Amino acid sequence: MEKSFDVELVNQDEYLVRWASEGQAGESVFRITPEFLAEAGLDGKDGQFITEETANFLAEHQPVIDFPQTVDLEEIAAAYPDFAQQLRSRLEAR
Repeated sequence: MEKSFDVELVNQDEYLVRWASEGQAGESVFRITPEFLAEAGLDGKDGQFITEETANFLAEHQPVIDFPQTVDLEEIAAAYPDFAQQLRSRLEAR
């Protein structure tokens, strides 16, 4: 399945993610709180890269068409216990 994500900063700690997959398109707002960054050991990491890798992680676990309009990284971490570790690994590999 071919996916692409376009990430754009819209507010402090909020990124608009536009996606395209299998002829469909949509968008979601991803929220990154400073508290999540501290808990996940991601202080100082680029928010755009965090958002891109989060979108990729989420797309591996559900169809992009099912992305909610608002995505809070804390909620993803609650739903997927390995999310923070996976995110750190993905960012280190960049």
